[in-house]
Amino acid sequence: MSDAETIERLRHIGWRGDALPAAGLRLARVVAQHRAGYELHDGETLFGAQPDGHFLKRGIDPAERPVVGDFVEVADGTPPHIVSVAPRRTVMSRAAAGERYERQLIATNIDYVLVLTGLDGDFNPARIERYLSLTEDSGAQPVVLLSKLDTRDDAAEQIAALRERLPTSVPIHPLNGKDPASVALLAQYLKPGDSAVLVGSSGAGKSTLTNTLLGTATMATAEVRSHDSRGRHTTTHRALLQLPSGGCLIDTPGMRELKLTGEENLDLFADIEALAEQCRFADCGHGSEPGCAIQVALDNGELAPGRWRNYLKLHDEREEQAATLEARLRRQRGGRPIERPHGHRGQRERD
Repeated sequence: MSDAETIERLRHIGWRGDALPAAGLRLARVVAQHRAGYELHDGETLFGAQPDGHFLKRGIDPAERPVVGDFVEVADGTPPHIVSVAPRRTVMSRAAAGERYERQLIATNIDYVLVLTGLDGDFNPARIERYLSLTEDSGAQPVVLLSKLDTRDDAAEQIAALRERLPTSVPIHPLNGKDPASVALLAQYLKPGDSAVLVGSSGAGKSTLTNTLLGTATMATAEVRSHDSRGRHTTTHRALLQLPSGGCLIDTPGMRELKLTGEENLDLFADIEALAEQCRFADCGHGSEPGCAIQVALDNGELAPGRWRNYLKLHDEREEQAATLEARLRRQRGGRPIERPHGHRGQRERD
């Protein structure tokens, strides 16, 4: 097979490069990771592989190891082994659960982040904003999907309120995850060579939607608890699936904890940042200070209290994570100071 034919084959699974590895190596994409190793696909064949020894060394940043969505260079052998990870064009990550700071990669080399939430008891606009904040620096386009429209009579009002709350650049699609005709609107995000990651809470309907996109009952589904609209983790590991449309979908387990990494800009709340710039004092605490534009906006209804509270929560979490990240990087650099990704406001009255 010629290089051009090999590259064309890889394009079908999301490869955007124009070069192939050196002789003796081949390129493949990580489609699943298990305790026993990795599953890879080279655009033609699915096969197992083991990571090279340097990926297993203690102290290595987990983000340097192969994850689902990565393109990797593979050396033949019994079994084949992964020798390097190709540069990632997009990355979605979160801070891992626990007190120790560690960035956990959710998916790589993706074009879209499909955020699925039900309009049942699981519906939470603040959680949707948290997902969107995590996608800001990923390089991928976020898309909000709303399922279970038949579970509430005020679905239209809830959708309209969410549309007003989120930036117009973020598409919102109500759909029935069991109906192929309803799900067909997602074809625009799952064209041949495109990749998307599907995220959402347990019980939101990710496995149901995935099965409809596949046209089969590949992913297990489970009933949702009636008292809180939560489900069991029917998807237990991340997996990249090739769809009949030609696109690739990374299905993920439900994520109960979504910690910010400390590197987010919170561009989702740019309007609130713009309001804060209008305060009389640059270090305004947005409480009882005179000339506070935030309080004026809250009083006249321009800014919803719930959205303001969520911004404060995410802002404080971001700052805490940024300080933890800064301390970690400082230790790695032998105590040398580093530039914080987010500046502090001044201590003076504005002109």
